[in-house]
Amino acid sequence: MLGYVVAEGRGAGDAVIRDAANRLAARGLPLAGAVQVNLETDPSRKCDMELHILSGTDVVRINQNLGVHSHGCRLDTEGLERAVGLVAAALEKDPALLIVNKFGKQELDGRGFRPLIGEALARGIPVLTAVGPGNVAGFLDYAQDLAERLPPDPRAVVDWCLARRCAAE
Repeated sequence: MLGYVVAEGRGAGDAVIRDAANRLAARGLPLAGAVQVNLETDPSRKCDMELHILSGTDVVRINQNLGVHSHGCRLDTEGLERAVGLVAAALEKDPALLIVNKFGKQELDGRGFRPLIGEALARGIPVLTAVGPGNVAGFLDYAQDLAERLPPDPRAVVDWCLARRCAAE
Protein backbone atom coordinates (compact mmCIF):
# COMPACT_ATOMS: atom_id res chain seq x y z
CA MET A 1 0.00 0.00 0.00
CA LEU A 2 3.06 2.25 -0.42
CA GLY A 3 3.57 3.03 -4.07
CA TYR A 4 6.62 4.91 -5.21
CA VAL A 5 7.95 6.31 -8.45
CA VAL A 6 11.57 6.80 -9.41
CA ALA A 7 11.99 9.13 -12.36
CA GLU A 8 15.23 10.31 -13.91
CA GLY A 9 15.75 14.00 -14.53
CA ARG A 10 15.27 17.21 -12.59
CA GLY A 11 11.65 17.55 -11.51
CA ALA A 12 10.52 14.42 -13.39
CA GLY A 13 9.17 12.66 -10.28
CA ASP A 14 7.37 15.84 -9.23
CA ALA A 15 5.67 16.00 -12.63
CA VAL A 16 4.51 12.36 -12.52
CA ILE A 17 3.10 12.68 -8.99
CA ARG A 18 1.45 16.04 -9.78
CA ASP A 19 -0.16 14.72 -12.99
CA ALA A 20 -1.46 11.60 -11.22
CA ALA A 21 -2.85 13.73 -8.36
CA ASN A 22 -4.65 15.99 -10.83
CA ARG A 23 -6.19 12.98 -12.58
CA LEU A 24 -7.31 11.46 -9.26
CA ALA A 25 -8.78 14.77 -8.07
CA ALA A 26 -10.66 15.10 -11.37
CA ARG A 27 -12.30 11.74 -10.55
CA GLY A 28 -13.48 13.18 -7.24
CA LEU A 29 -11.21 11.16 -4.95
CA PRO A 30 -10.71 12.75 -1.53
CA LEU A 31 -6.96 13.29 -1.30
CA ALA A 32 -4.57 14.36 1.41
CA GLY A 33 -1.03 15.38 0.68
CA ALA A 34 1.05 17.77 -1.32
CA VAL A 35 2.49 18.00 -4.81
CA GLN A 36 5.56 20.00 -5.71
CA VAL A 37 5.66 22.70 -8.35
CA ASN A 38 9.05 24.05 -9.35
CA LEU A 39 8.93 27.64 -10.57
CA GLU A 40 11.77 28.51 -12.88
CA THR A 41 13.17 31.96 -12.27
CA ASP A 42 16.11 33.33 -14.19
CA PRO A 43 19.09 31.27 -15.40
CA SER A 44 21.34 32.60 -12.63
CA ARG A 45 19.10 31.21 -9.85
CA LYS A 46 17.79 27.81 -8.96
CA CYS A 47 14.04 27.30 -9.16
CA ASP A 48 11.61 28.15 -6.39
CA MET A 49 9.86 25.12 -4.90
CA GLU A 50 6.23 25.19 -3.79
CA LEU A 51 4.09 22.53 -2.21
CA HIS A 52 0.44 22.68 -3.26
CA ILE A 53 -1.72 21.17 -0.55
CA LEU A 54 -4.24 18.79 -2.13
CA SER A 55 -7.02 19.26 0.43
CA GLY A 56 -7.43 22.98 -0.21
CA THR A 57 -5.85 25.98 -1.83
CA ASP A 58 -2.78 26.43 0.39
CA VAL A 59 0.59 26.82 -1.30
CA VAL A 60 3.74 26.66 0.82
CA ARG A 61 7.17 27.79 -0.39
CA ILE A 62 9.77 25.27 0.77
CA ASN A 63 13.02 26.80 -0.44
CA GLN A 64 15.29 29.54 0.78
CA ASN A 65 17.12 31.84 -1.58
CA LEU A 66 20.71 31.43 -0.41
CA GLY A 67 22.30 33.36 -3.27
CA VAL A 68 23.80 32.55 -6.63
CA HIS A 69 27.04 31.01 -5.36
CA SER A 70 25.56 28.95 -2.55
CA HIS A 71 25.92 25.19 -2.60
CA GLY A 72 24.13 24.50 0.70
CA CYS A 73 20.75 22.92 1.22
CA ARG A 74 18.02 25.30 0.06
CA LEU A 75 15.18 23.51 1.86
CA ASP A 76 13.22 25.72 4.23
CA THR A 77 12.43 23.19 6.94
CA GLU A 78 9.91 25.55 8.58
CA GLY A 79 7.99 25.72 5.30
CA LEU A 80 8.10 21.94 4.99
CA GLU A 81 6.80 21.47 8.55
CA ARG A 82 3.99 23.96 7.86
CA ALA A 83 2.98 21.86 4.85
CA VAL A 84 3.16 18.70 6.98
CA GLY A 85 0.80 20.30 9.50
CA LEU A 86 -1.72 21.17 6.80
CA VAL A 87 -1.59 17.64 5.42
CA ALA A 88 -1.92 16.15 8.93
CA ALA A 89 -5.21 18.02 9.35
CA ALA A 90 -6.46 16.62 6.03
CA LEU A 91 -5.42 13.10 7.04
CA GLU A 92 -7.92 13.30 9.91
CA LYS A 93 -10.75 13.34 7.34
CA ASP A 94 -9.90 9.77 6.18
CA PRO A 95 -8.95 10.48 2.56
CA ALA A 96 -8.83 7.78 -0.09
CA LEU A 97 -5.11 8.34 -0.57
CA LEU A 98 -2.13 10.19 0.90
CA ILE A 99 0.18 11.70 -1.72
CA VAL A 100 3.61 12.86 -0.59
CA ASN A 101 5.52 14.84 -3.19
CA LYS A 102 8.79 13.16 -2.33
CA PHE A 103 10.47 10.86 0.15
CA GLY A 104 13.64 12.92 0.49
CA LYS A 105 16.42 13.60 2.96
CA GLN A 106 14.09 14.91 5.66
CA GLU A 107 12.02 11.72 5.49
CA LEU A 108 15.17 9.56 5.46
CA ASP A 109 16.13 11.30 8.70
CA GLY A 110 12.72 10.58 10.28
CA ARG A 111 11.29 14.07 9.76
CA GLY A 112 9.12 15.79 7.16
CA PHE A 113 6.22 13.67 5.96
CA ARG A 114 7.60 10.39 7.35
CA PRO A 115 5.36 10.31 10.47
CA LEU A 116 2.28 10.94 8.31
CA ILE A 117 3.24 8.14 5.94
CA GLY A 118 3.39 5.74 8.89
CA GLU A 119 0.11 7.01 10.29
CA ALA A 120 -1.68 6.66 6.95
CA LEU A 121 -0.39 3.12 6.46
CA ALA A 122 -1.41 2.15 9.99
CA ARG A 123 -4.92 3.41 9.21
CA GLY A 124 -5.11 1.47 5.93
CA ILE A 125 -4.79 4.55 3.71
CA PRO A 126 -2.65 3.91 0.62
CA VAL A 127 0.35 6.22 0.13
CA LEU A 128 1.96 7.43 -3.09
CA THR A 129 5.33 9.18 -3.26
CA ALA A 130 8.33 9.85 -5.48
CA VAL A 131 11.84 8.82 -4.51
CA GLY A 132 15.01 10.25 -6.01
CA PRO A 133 17.41 7.68 -7.45
CA GLY A 134 19.96 8.42 -4.70
CA ASN A 135 17.41 7.82 -1.92
CA VAL A 136 15.94 4.48 -3.06
CA ALA A 137 18.07 2.30 -0.77
CA GLY A 138 17.18 4.37 2.31
CA PHE A 139 13.52 4.42 1.33
CA LEU A 140 13.44 0.63 0.93
CA ASP A 141 15.10 0.23 4.35
CA TYR A 142 12.20 2.25 5.76
CA ALA A 143 9.38 0.74 3.69
CA GLN A 144 10.47 -2.91 3.83
CA ASP A 145 7.94 -5.14 2.08
CA LEU A 146 5.25 -2.44 1.91
CA ALA A 147 6.91 -0.67 -1.04
CA GLU A 148 5.76 -1.24 -4.59
CA ARG A 149 7.72 0.44 -7.37
CA LEU A 150 5.52 1.96 -10.05
CA PRO A 151 6.50 3.00 -13.57
CA PRO A 152 6.98 6.77 -13.96
CA ASP A 153 3.77 7.01 -16.00
CA PRO A 154 0.83 8.98 -14.57
CA ARG A 155 -1.74 6.59 -16.09
CA ALA A 156 -0.11 3.56 -14.46
CA VAL A 157 0.14 5.44 -11.16
CA VAL A 158 -3.55 6.36 -11.28
CA ASP A 159 -4.47 2.74 -12.03
CA TRP A 160 -2.43 1.60 -9.01
CA CYS A 161 -4.08 4.20 -6.77
CA LEU A 162 -7.58 3.26 -7.90
CA ALA A 163 -6.87 -0.44 -7.36
CA ARG A 164 -5.55 0.22 -3.83
CA ARG A 165 -8.56 2.37 -3.00
CA CYS A 166 -10.95 -0.38 -4.07
CA ALA A 167 -8.94 -2.96 -2.08
CA ALA A 168 -9.14 -0.75 1.02
CA GLU A 169 -12.95 -0.45 0.89
